[in-house]
Amino acid sequence: MAMSLMNRAISRTETVGAFRLSLNLLRNFSAPASPPSTENPSSDSNKPKRRKKKNLIEVAQFLPNWGIGYHMAKAHWNGISYEITKINLYKDGRHGKAWGIVHKDGLRAAEAPKKISGVHKRCWKYIPNLPKIAAPATNSATADLQAA
Repeated sequence: MAMSLMNRAISRTETVGAFRLSLNLLRNFSAPASPPSTENPSSDSNKPKRRKKKNLIEVAQFLPNWGIGYHMAKAHWNGISYEITKINLYKDGRHGKAWGIVHKDGLRAAEAPKKISGVHKRCWKYIPNLPKIAAPATNSATADLQAA
């Protein structure tokens, strides 16, 4: 009698265990792929972070001699740049004043340096290879070419 009670108890646990196993499998397959997040659904964590643009002083600080002698321009300027001649820094090292010589299409547009406006705006870039455009030929040079 004891043996029959034990067999009955074992068979019940096996069927209950099998039933629980099938319910767990069913629950796992019907569950959503990822648990719902508490974050805002419109924000995407895979988006690359937007880099903060730099002002003229922040661009110049990584150049030798604080960028003096190098060409800088605002990002939206086409063909215009400044050759930096002087920089006065404020105490924090991220702000200041700058002076430079204007260049248009790679050629000097002015002889004397002037104070650069918009130094603190965050749109400056370094121009590594300023394209040199040949100066237009003078009338005497063209006359010599035509005579030859």
